[in-house]
Amino acid sequence: MLQLAGAGKRFGHKLLFQGVDWLITPEDRVALVGANGTGKSTLLKILAGIETLDEGTLTGTRGLTAGYLPQDGLSLSGRSVFAECLSVFADLRSMEQELEQLTRRMSELAPDSEEYRQVSERFYRLESEFRTRDGFTLEAQVGAVLTGLGFRPDDWRRRTEEFSGGWQMRIALAKLLLEKPNLLLLDEPTNHLDLEARNWLESYLASYPYAYVLVSHDRYFLNVTVRKVVELWNGTLHFYTGNYESFVKQRDARRAQLEAAYKNQQDRIRQLETFINRFRYQATKAKQVQSRIKELERIERIEIPPEEKTIHFSFPQPKASGRIVAEFKGVAKSYGDRRVFENVDFIIERGDRVALVGVNGAGKSTLIKILAGVEPVSAGTFELGHNVQVDYFAQDQYKELDPEARLLDELASVTPSTPLVELRNLLGCFLFSGDDVFKKIGVLSGGERNRFALARLLLKPSNFLLLDEPTNHLDLRAKDILLSALQEYTGTLVFVSHDRYFIDKLATRVFEIEGGRVTVYPGNYEDYLWRKQGSAPPSPEQAAESEEPQEAATPAPAQQQQNGRGKRLNPIRLQKMKERCEEIEEEIARVEAEIRDYEMALSRFESADETIRLTNLLSSRRADLEALMGEWEELSLQIENA
Repeated sequence: MLQLAGAGKRFGHKLLFQGVDWLITPEDRVALVGANGTGKSTLLKILAGIETLDEGTLTGTRGLTAGYLPQDGLSLSGRSVFAECLSVFADLRSMEQELEQLTRRMSELAPDSEEYRQVSERFYRLESEFRTRDGFTLEAQVGAVLTGLGFRPDDWRRRTEEFSGGWQMRIALAKLLLEKPNLLLLDEPTNHLDLEARNWLESYLASYPYAYVLVSHDRYFLNVTVRKVVELWNGTLHFYTGNYESFVKQRDARRAQLEAAYKNQQDRIRQLETFINRFRYQATKAKQVQSRIKELERIERIEIPPEEKTIHFSFPQPKASGRIVAEFKGVAKSYGDRRVFENVDFIIERGDRVALVGVNGAGKSTLIKILAGVEPVSAGTFELGHNVQVDYFAQDQYKELDPEARLLDELASVTPSTPLVELRNLLGCFLFSGDDVFKKIGVLSGGERNRFALARLLLKPSNFLLLDEPTNHLDLRAKDILLSALQEYTGTLVFVSHDRYFIDKLATRVFEIEGGRVTVYPGNYEDYLWRKQGSAPPSPEQAAESEEPQEAATPAPAQQQQNGRGKRLNPIRLQKMKERCEEIEEEIARVEAEIRDYEMALSRFESADETIRLTNLLSSRRADLEALMGEWEELSLQIENA
């Protein structure tokens, strides 16, 4: 459908990638991953036709349509939200108007006239096409997508310019999803979505009829939406079959092999150089020396790129607080006539890790601000426990900082007694190295300011952390390190995050804010979903009762992940299934390589007979790939549920 051949791109002296070959097929579900700054967004823009290649070619099939969603920067105005979304159906709306005109003409003409026959034929042809393209359900389609992305019916008639930047990006995403291009290119589509909208988008993409390529820092979102991962690393693309978790395992294995090959090659190079230097001037060894010089020249050097920069830190372990950290008794909160909470009761105990969930605007940030003492309650009582020390990280924490202050000076003002060397080391952990520590806060990007605000938080030990979207602007590796640090933190934590993986791994309790009430659920986000659906997760004893599934219709993989957990398997059987999975993954990689070779061969015409032969081989290998993928998905699901 779309093919890159020998593609290369530079920005000034920096090489992003070179010699890249990539074939995107009509049903691909691909995650494009890589470290920050490697060129993922640039590559998406090239696929969308917005940027050009410095070398190589980009070719697409006739009739290909590509839809691109940038990370931010889109602004819409002049129409209501509903009208803006309907605008993607301009051709169908025009067809609808013509159908209305033809209907009026037919009512005015004599049924036995020639003109009536021509008009009616035109009407029935148009009406058939209009029906085939779901023209009669346009409003329903728009309503479904807007509702899924979190727009209330009251919002549909509001002007687009009334919405903030994040909601503007949701409108742009809604338009793309309604347009349904052959190739959907989404750069961080979940950045501006809450959990409910992300869950809906996952379901929508599961049934999307065409190909898509995603860039995202949401691990769970990638796990449930993609079947292939393309990594931009070391100036080229590396292809992996499976979801993100499978990619991580395969990538680590590949890099371990690369490092081993590099070590062996370096050992051989040292041996050759030692021999050459030792016997270079001995006539009796001249032939052997020349042989080794030629061997040294023939070696294609393996390059190991420098390790990606990332943040490394741990929270200071605080002094212990009392058992009860915070308590709400009959708390209500209002802003004028708008009631956010009413009659809320709960207790947060020492060591709790509480995730606040709910739709945008439900009051998650308001609840955290009350806990932080930033906002007062309108009614009821809120009390902090004995020896509780609070630290609060807001979404816009950086706005409270002096934009004219330098990074190092700002940290020094927080803890004047801390040596500057330690402060520079802390900034280095958050990717501010060298002269960056002397930058003014005002010149930093949103992601940099977020990282700096987190670094500043670490300087003040506390035993009650309140974090409002701490993972914003962090890449996957940085999120993993923050998660690890919070898991080791011994204090009490209340946080808001729209990252499903982050919540699942960290939360011990979930507070759902909905309709002015706060409902408390034990466990992580997965446990919360189980209880919301009206059933509790099975106990270990129930899960171990039988290895064989009960007789029932097999649910879809996504449904199984959300609605149920599999039975525990015999460890030996489970190990055999894992080994078979690894074998299939290797076979899939070989078959995909053969398919790419056949596709490349078909692009160069030699003869009709050769084309027929290659086409038959390609069809056969594609069938093999489909069978392997089916077996792999079934085994992976059984292993995951186990």
